[in-house]
Amino acid sequence: MYRKPKSSSPFNYTSLAILAGVFVLGIGIGIAFSSTANFSPENVASREVIDRSAPNPELCIQYGASAMVMDTRIFVTLNPFNVYISQPKMQPGCVLRTNTWNILEQRKLVSNDQVRDCKNRMNTFGFTGALENTPEISCIYQNDAAGNLFFQGSGGRPPETERF
Repeated sequence: MYRKPKSSSPFNYTSLAILAGVFVLGIGIGIAFSSTANFSPENVASREVIDRSAPNPELCIQYGASAMVMDTRIFVTLNPFNVYISQPKMQPGCVLRTNTWNILEQRKLVSNDQVRDCKNRMNTFGFTGALENTPEISCIYQNDAAGNLFFQGSGGRPPETERF
């Protein structure tokens, strides 16, 4: 009588297929649970959401760029030396191009002296709050010192942007 030799492997094709199915299903469920993409208004993961949230969105897009503004306070003690940082307050804002400041001047939101001082330092204006109410306007400067680390390692140069 001929006997089939016993396989040394504890798995046969059926059990391997079941394990592979469970593995694929586990990966799918894991991805579904770990996905953080939601489309609620609290999610600001896209430029369109930031553009819509900006104060005076049409004006901001036409004459500048929408922005996320972070207000924070830094406290430094000298004895002992420590640095303390407050929770940032985030709000939508707008950065104007230097050639569009006349919008703020026409509405009498900035004085000639403020424009001259800001222009002398080669800066621009940014604001939070609607221009019709009482916006908070600041003379701000563009800081490219740190660069955009998202472009590191991609091999390519960052895309050209309009200089504000």
